[in-house]
Amino acid sequence: MTRPELLAPAGNLHKLKLAFYYGADAVYVGGKSFSLRTFADNFTDEELAEGIAYAHARGKKVYVAVNIFARNADFERLTEYFRTLERLGADAVLISDLGVFRACRKAAPDLPIHISTQANTTNSQSAAMWKELGASRVVLARELSMEEIAGIRKENPGLELEAFVHGAMCISYSGRCLLSDYLDGRSSNRGACVQACRYRYEIRTQECKNDGWTEVQEDEKGTYLLNSKDLNMSAHLKELEDAGICSFKIEGRMKSEYYLATVVNAYRRILDGGDVQALQEELSCAAHRDYTTAYMLGDNCKTVSYDNSQTKGTCEFIAVVKGYEGPENGPDETPARSGRVHAEMRTRFYEGDVLEILSPSDAFGKQIIVSDMKNSAGAPCADAKRVQEVVSFACPYALHAGDILRRRR
Repeated sequence: MTRPELLAPAGNLHKLKLAFYYGADAVYVGGKSFSLRTFADNFTDEELAEGIAYAHARGKKVYVAVNIFARNADFERLTEYFRTLERLGADAVLISDLGVFRACRKAAPDLPIHISTQANTTNSQSAAMWKELGASRVVLARELSMEEIAGIRKENPGLELEAFVHGAMCISYSGRCLLSDYLDGRSSNRGACVQACRYRYEIRTQECKNDGWTEVQEDEKGTYLLNSKDLNMSAHLKELEDAGICSFKIEGRMKSEYYLATVVNAYRRILDGGDVQALQEELSCAAHRDYTTAYMLGDNCKTVSYDNSQTKGTCEFIAVVKGYEGPENGPDETPARSGRVHAEMRTRFYEGDVLEILSPSDAFGKQIIVSDMKNSAGAPCADAKRVQEVVSFACPYALHAGDILRRRR
């Protein structure tokens, strides 16, 4: 039986490579136009070509989001874009608009199509229709329960089903929202969402007699009325697989490299048989909102976080490893004694600090005490305070470029 795919977000080329390093089987990305994350860095055509080649050389896949709700003026450029993606070897495109689907089939008939969650596929008949039109996969609406997913799988045995398992959720129906457009003139359905659902609000009712306002507040600070909790299905992946999901999708093309590494690493380890409870705690190491299983388990009554729109992670992102000098760890995992790590600073740290390793290797979770630190000029340094300066210090573990160092709060 084919194992489920771990599908990660990649907001730029660096994050694409990072996602694969930490264990993703595939990534979804956006070009400079037509995807629903205008404020992510996104990919030029040249970067797409490099990213796709990088993925294929490692047996990985790249899916390209083309999931805007298009206007007539978009279609001339869309036609050329689909031809470019087919030529570059994209493994699939993500589409939510029926007209865009038609344009893709005409312009690039051999380009596989996945139906985006924005298409709101909530039933077996819709899934069957997409399959008949030529889609190879449907990303199911986030409003479905596990039981409903199993029902769709039963009625559509030849169709791949993908589901979000982790990350931010829109308060609106599978991401189709007009709130951003209404308040700020930026359309979330065309990629420019300002995340107005994360604002703090006060409810007021208008008094018709005097045109005044009567405030209705939860407390003196207002409330986050529309602020959905973050989805976290890490403890239920086997159930989702049994229900028929073949691809587990992580949200977050605009998230930080630290968030991406933390979440992908945790899900990779869970899928590979790691300790689920311990890795649940690992998912709290990066910033997140309160967690929920939302609709998946059939009870969605506690999906809104009224008190805050973000929770600090239990760890601080300190540095990214750029290189390592010294012997590799032996087969008995005895730490090498004379190694030296070169790390690019992200948050200020000091000689004597205890740092923890985030890595897809066996060094994951191990701690090191910063000692014999030197700055980029090779001079002794007790305080790493210049952002993105590459410093070096003694390290008893053989680390690799892409590993991350963090500090417990």
